Order: sequence, then structure tokens, then C-alpha cells
Amino acid sequence: MSQTRNVTFDDLIRVMATLRSPQGCPWDRQQTHASLRPYLLEEAYEVLDAIEEQDPKRLQDELGDLLLQVVFHAQIASEAGQFTIQDVIRGIHDKLIRRHPHVFPDPEGRTVQDVRTPEQVKQRWEALKRAERHEEGGSALEGIPSSLPALLWAQKLYARAREVGFEWPDVHRALDKLAEELDELREAVRRHDAAGIRDEIGDVLMTVVKVATFLGVDPEGALRDACRKFVRRFRSMEDLAAERGVRIEQLTLPELEDLWKEAKEATG
Repeated sequence: MSQTRNVTFDDLIRVMATLRSPQGCPWDRQQTHASLRPYLLEEAYEVLDAIEEQDPKRLQDELGDLLLQVVFHAQIASEAGQFTIQDVIRGIHDKLIRRHPHVFPDPEGRTVQDVRTPEQVKQRWEALKRAERHEEGGSALEGIPSSLPALLWAQKLYARAREVGFEWPDVHRALDKLAEELDELREAVRRHDAAGIRDEIGDVLMTVVKVATFLGVDPEGALRDACRKFVRRFRSMEDLAAERGVRIEQLTLPELEDLWKEAKEATG
């Protein structure tokens, strides 16, 4: 990859410090951890989009924007005397070594020898995380941020609950639970119970996440795939309608259902 000059991480830190200085940028000086939250979330999603598009150039750009957020937050914390970017780097450096005892030797020069597959690595990583939480004396659900998107939050909550044995014995019991929650939703609808409907829809969604996790399916990825499929089929519906000289909003529900079936056959 060509570049006109070598730029180091320290250069980036100095630029950020300058932007936050009295002689810097009024907008940058005004920002706080709270005000930057939307940008952090936006940049993370743009990284995901670049990965899904398999666009290396865009991924490079988006990773830079995400890195800026890390440096920005660290600079704000440094000015408040809380921590520095070096503390952030040291923390993740030490954690990586601590969580990979099969790669990095302990002070006596020993490494763990019973980890050879990616699955074993993942299991040991989770075991080490559990041990660290136990030492800190917190809940099994400690450290899962409630600010996560709800679907991801539910997935992480259930995954953590599974670690302590809160789990269905088999997939059939999991599906029975889903059917039970759907029956309760139907009953709330029958009663025209608005609060109950909201509550039961939440239970249904939570149970779907549990079933997906139980089956080893990433619910976030599955839903994103379903959204992309819906977009593909809906646009196909619009194209089919246009070919016939009509707009889809002019069609009746039975006509729309027939058009949807055609779109499914056309797009897969």
C-alpha cells in the first residue's frame, strides 16, 4: 500500500490533542463522552457495512473513523485526569496476553497445552472471563451494557445465562417455549390488552433470540439476512408492477400477495 509519508499513532494522538486545545477546533473542544455516543455507534455500523460489502478501501476508511472515536474518548478522559490512551493500550495488551495462555507463557515460562482448536480457544476465553468476573464478585450478567441494540443485548444476556446452566435440555423444549409465548401473545390480542401485547411481543422476541442462540445461529446476522431478502423481494415486486403499468399501492391485498409469490420465485 503506497503512502506519501509515514504517520505514526503518536501523530494521531497529537492531532487530537491539538484539536481539543484552546487553539484548536470549537466543535471538538465542545464534545463530551455523552455527545460522541451517536458517532461511535454510527462508525461501528459503517465498519460492519464495509465488511458486508467486502470493500477493502471503504473498510480502511471506516476503521480510521472508528479509531478516531477511541482516540477522541481517550483524550477527553486524559484531560479529566481519568486515564490516557496509553492506559487503554496497556489494558487491552495485558488482557490479550492473559486470555491467551496457550500462546503466551506465564512468568515461569509455561503455556497451556490443551488448547488446539478455535472452539477450545473460545471455551477457554469464556472460562477466563467467568473467572475474572467471579474474582470481582459481580453478577453473572455483569458487564453487559444495556445500551446495546436490543437484539444483541438479548443474545448476550442469554449466552451469559447459559454459562451458569440456565438452559433448555433440547431444541424441542426451546421450540415449545416459543409456541407458549406465541399463545400468550394471541391471548393478549384477543383481550385487546395493549400493555399485555407489548409485554408478550417482548417475550416472543426474547425467546426467538434464545432459540437462535441455542441452535448456534447468530440472530442479528439472521435478521439482517432476512431484511436484505425482504428488500430484494419487495423491489422485485415494484419492478413486476411497473412492467404491468401499475404501482403497487394501486393493487389489492390479494394482488399484492400474488405479486409477492412471483417475486419470491424470481429472486429466490
